[in-house]
Amino acid sequence: MTSQNSASRSTRSAAIVGAGQTGVTAAIGLLDAGFTVTLYSDRDQRALRDEVPATGTALEFGVTQQAELALGLDTYTARAPRHTGLSVRIAGPDNAELIAFDGDFDGYVGVAVDTRLKADERLTAFQERGGRFVVEPVSLDRLDTIAAENDLTLVATGRGGLSELFPVDDTRTVYDAPQRSLLTVTVTGLGHDRDVFAHRSPAGGGHSGFSILAEQGEAWWGPYLHKDAGPSWAFLGWARPGSEWEKRFAAADSAESAHRIVTELYRDYIDWDLPEVLATKVISDDPHSWLKGAVRPVVRAGVGRTASGHVVGSLGDTSVAYDPIAGQGAQSGLIQAQRLVVAAAVHEGAFDEQWLAARYAEFLAARSDAAAKVTRLFLSDPELGDIANQFFAAAAVEPRFAGALVGLLHHPQPFLGIETPEDASAYIEQVTGQPAADILARFQPAGRFARSEYAGGFART
Repeated sequence: MTSQNSASRSTRSAAIVGAGQTGVTAAIGLLDAGFTVTLYSDRDQRALRDEVPATGTALEFGVTQQAELALGLDTYTARAPRHTGLSVRIAGPDNAELIAFDGDFDGYVGVAVDTRLKADERLTAFQERGGRFVVEPVSLDRLDTIAAENDLTLVATGRGGLSELFPVDDTRTVYDAPQRSLLTVTVTGLGHDRDVFAHRSPAGGGHSGFSILAEQGEAWWGPYLHKDAGPSWAFLGWARPGSEWEKRFAAADSAESAHRIVTELYRDYIDWDLPEVLATKVISDDPHSWLKGAVRPVVRAGVGRTASGHVVGSLGDTSVAYDPIAGQGAQSGLIQAQRLVVAAAVHEGAFDEQWLAARYAEFLAARSDAAAKVTRLFLSDPELGDIANQFFAAAAVEPRFAGALVGLLHHPQPFLGIETPEDASAYIEQVTGQPAADILARFQPAGRFARSEYAGGFART
């Protein structure tokens, strides 16, 4: 991770459109690097905190935490319940229980923090340090004016048609539609000690839980820091197109109904975790503690031009939209922001198309290309099916490989060069020191997953 302690050599102006966690992180970084910074949002600070849902669970691991530390920002590892690993269960056709493994994070932790909390705190710090926060919708015409008035303009929102300034990169965009329908809900009522999800892992509530059902989709539970309730849990589900889960997710219209749908989902499909789910409670004071939708994974250009020809850069989800299944969206945006701030702080020339394009190419190579490929792996992309079969079977046999596999969520770069089953075998041997064929020969289907004996949930049945 590039150092972020470089001092700015001039006082220049920057504008950022979009005050989500990525936009405000870049804003505060540029401000601290000596820029005069204006941050634009179509909502005021209170509305950003209390009148919208969190944009996903924003799970972040060590590399992203290093990026935040390099900007002098809170990583929340001292405040949020920590993820120290990922427990995985995979069921095949007819819900046959096939693969179970528990991967420990090696030398890093994960935290999932309410994006509304993070953006709110950073927006407060930004203004206290002298940043200018402007509440107004930014149209294409208004962006043209803003870009004319500033040395560097970054677009961290697609609202108002702004994303259309950045053409889709067809060479990197694999899918022409969303691959999953999504449902999230944040809950309380469940602790984070070793008694929680103890059937999955000796770490209990220190590990998040991921279940893959071949015919329906995927479901994840993880420790979370809610903006008001504090330490809590978040559910995130992915429904395959045409599945029963997709029909159920579509019926959600409130936090209460989302929670009910999730509970029924676990009764009917994932009963090994049901007692913990039954212990959870809706955060009634936050009507926005849930979200449903769908995301088409898209990679866009890093540079666009306004009507008058002014150069602007894309940032965060405006650059790359990931399916959230592998937790790459928030991480990628924050890493991109930190890298841009570092480069801008020491750059003495114009922030022209060549400079922005070069920085974007570096970001794609350093993070985004690998992050997108790992996301495809966890989406069970058929083109990566043979590789996935090896990886998940090896993880069920060898704990070292289980740790390496879940570690791709933290540092996806090792997966970038794996193109064939032979490459996959070589990586398994590299990690474990054993021939992949020997490890895979020891694989046996799980038969039946261990069921939870957690007592806390049965009082609500």
